[in-house]
Amino acid sequence: MIQVTLPDGSKRDYADGASPLDVAESISKSLAKKALAAKVNGEMWDLVRPLEGDAQVAIITDRDPEGLELIRHDAAHVLAQAVQELYPDAQVTIGPVIDDGFYYDFARPAPFSTEDFERIEAKMREIVDADYPIIREVWQKEAAIETFRKIGEDYKAQIIDDIIPPGEPITVYRQGDWFDLCRGPHLPSTGKLPKAFKLMKLAGAYWRGDHRNEMLQRMYGTAWANEKDLKEHLHRLEEAEKRDHRKLGAQLDLFHLDGMAAAGSVFWHPNGFQVWRQIEAYMRRRLDASGYEEIKTPQLMDSAQWEKSGHWGKYRENMFIVPDFIPEGDEGVEISVPEDARLMALKPMNCPAHVEVFKSGQKSYRDLPLRLAEFGCCHRNEPHGAIHGIMRVRQFTQDDAHIFCREDQIVEESIQFCRLLESVYRDFGFEQIAVKLSTRPDVRAGDDATWDRAEAGLQAAVDAAGLPCELLPGEGAFYGPKLEFQLTDAIGRVWQCGTLQLDYVLPERLGAEYTAPDGSKQRPVMLHRAILGSMERFIGILIEEFAGAFPSWLAPVQVVVAAISDDAAGGYAEEVADLLRKAGLRAEVDRRNETINYKVREHSLKKVPVIAVVGAREAEERKVALRRLGSNGQQIMTLDEALAALPQEALPPDLKRAAEAV
Repeated sequence: MIQVTLPDGSKRDYADGASPLDVAESISKSLAKKALAAKVNGEMWDLVRPLEGDAQVAIITDRDPEGLELIRHDAAHVLAQAVQELYPDAQVTIGPVIDDGFYYDFARPAPFSTEDFERIEAKMREIVDADYPIIREVWQKEAAIETFRKIGEDYKAQIIDDIIPPGEPITVYRQGDWFDLCRGPHLPSTGKLPKAFKLMKLAGAYWRGDHRNEMLQRMYGTAWANEKDLKEHLHRLEEAEKRDHRKLGAQLDLFHLDGMAAAGSVFWHPNGFQVWRQIEAYMRRRLDASGYEEIKTPQLMDSAQWEKSGHWGKYRENMFIVPDFIPEGDEGVEISVPEDARLMALKPMNCPAHVEVFKSGQKSYRDLPLRLAEFGCCHRNEPHGAIHGIMRVRQFTQDDAHIFCREDQIVEESIQFCRLLESVYRDFGFEQIAVKLSTRPDVRAGDDATWDRAEAGLQAAVDAAGLPCELLPGEGAFYGPKLEFQLTDAIGRVWQCGTLQLDYVLPERLGAEYTAPDGSKQRPVMLHRAILGSMERFIGILIEEFAGAFPSWLAPVQVVVAAISDDAAGGYAEEVADLLRKAGLRAEVDRRNETINYKVREHSLKKVPVIAVVGAREAEERKVALRRLGSNGQQIMTLDEALAALPQEALPPDLKRAAEAV
C-alpha cells in the first residue's frame, strides 16, 4: 500500500501502483471528470501515471493556472499533429506555451498562409473528437534519434542528440499514430482538450534563435478553458487593437517616431506635449505637498561614478558610452578616438547623481528624511527589436525620487509613499493595484545580512500599510529588494509602473553620511521610488486606457467653439473662445466654411471633450450649445453659466479636491 497526503492534510491509503486519477475518483466522480493532471510532491504528473510510493497529491483542473498551461501545451501538440496530417512535408521543431497561448515552429519548403488556419483548426477539432489516449512512453536516447531520423524529423533528432546526455532515457508522448518528444505531463486524452482554441498569426523564427541557422515558420495560437474565456480574450485583443497608442498617437497628432532619425526616442507634437505638461504639473503639485524637493542633475557622468556605484559592471552593455575628447581634423574625415580618452556615459538612471546632491554640504539626522525628486531624462541602449512605440524606448523621463532616511524612518516613509501612489493612481482612474515584493537576485551587491534587513524593512512597511503582497523571489534590483506596483487597465491588462526599492548598498559605495545625535557619522538608508515610472510609457498606457479620449483635465484641447456659419457667428465664436481661455481652458475656434455636422464629427474623432456650437441665435442670446464627447444630446447654457461650469469640470483631481475643501 502507499499513503497519499491531500492538500487539506488528510491522508488516504491506496494500492501500490495507484494513479492520481484513482485518487480523484476516490474523492468524487465530479472531480475525476474535471481532472486534467496532478501535482505529485510538487511536480506536475500525468493523471494516469502510477504513483511511485508515498506522495503528496493535488488534483489539477482547468480552474488552476497549471491546468490552463496544460491545455495550451496540449493544444500545441494537437496543432503539430494537425499540420503534419494535412502537410506531410512539414517537420516539427519546438512548441512551447507562452502568455495567453502557444506556438509551434515548423520547417516546410512551402510557406504557410493565414488562409490555411481554418483548415488546420478543423483538423484540430477532428483530433479532439477522436479522443486519442495520450500515452507516455520512455525511450532510450539512441533509439529515439534513430526513430525520428527514419521518419524525416531531423530537427527532433538534433534536439535529442544535443540536449540529452548519452544513455539517459527520454519521454515521448503518443496520441493516435502521432508522437512527439516531450517532458510532459499531458492531458489523459485529446478529447479532454477544450475546443476553445484559435490560430492567430504567422512569423519567421530562426532555428535555435540563431540568425545563422535556417528560417522556420512559427504558428501562434491561443487556447482557453472554455469558449467564454476565448471570446473574452479575443474581445480584449480587438479592444487593444482599437486602443493601440501608436495609431491613436498619429490620429490625435500627439507624437511621431522615426527609427532613422532617432531610434527609440519620441518626437512630441504640441498636442502630446500638452498632455505631458499637465501630468508633470500635477505630479509636481503632489510632490510639493508631500515634502519633496525637486532637483536637476547632469545627463553625462564620468565612468568613474558608475564604477563606484556598481552600475558600470551591471549595466554597461545598456549604457550609451561617450568618449571625452574634442574631435580634430577636416570635415568628412573619419574621427578616431584617442586611446587615453576618458569615458563618460549618458545616465541610465538617476540614483548616483542624487547621492551626489545629498553629499553636498553637511547633513544632520535632523535633515532626514530628505526627499529629492527629479523628472530625470535617462538613456538605455535597448536593442532595436525590443523597442515598442512609446512603451519601450531608449530615451525616457522618470518621475524619479530618492528618500534618504534613518533606519527607524523606513516604515513610515514607505507607508507615506504607498498612500501617495494609491492616490495618484486613483486620480488617473486606476483602482486595481497589486503589490509584489521582489527579493534578492543571484547576482547582487551587499552581504546577506544587509539583504535580510532590507527585505524585512520592506515587508514590515507593506504589512503596516495593509497592502496584500505577493512574493517574487530573486527578482529584486542588484542593490536591494523592491516593491512593484501593478495596475490593471480598462480591458484587464496589467502594467507595472511604480516601484519602491530599499537600498543600504549605494550610500555605502558612494560615501553618503549624516551626523547622528551622538556626533557619529552614519549611513542613510536610500529609498528609490517612482510612481508613474517612465513618463513616455505612462502616457502610452493612458492613451490606451482612455482610447484617446482623455478626461478633460488632460485633454490637449478641452473645448472647440464651432461656428455654424462664419458670417453669422464667427465673431461671437472668437469672443467665446477668448473668454474660455481667460478662464484657464485650452480652447480653439473652428470658423471653417464646413457644415456643423462635419465639424462636430471631426472634433469628435479628435476626442475633444466639449464642442461649443454657436450660431446666429446663440450669438444674439449670448448662449452656447454644448456637445460632450460620447453623448448624442446637447446642453444649452448661457455664456456666463458655461464660463462658470466648464473650468470647474476641467480642474485636475487634486485642484478639484482643494476647491471642494474650501
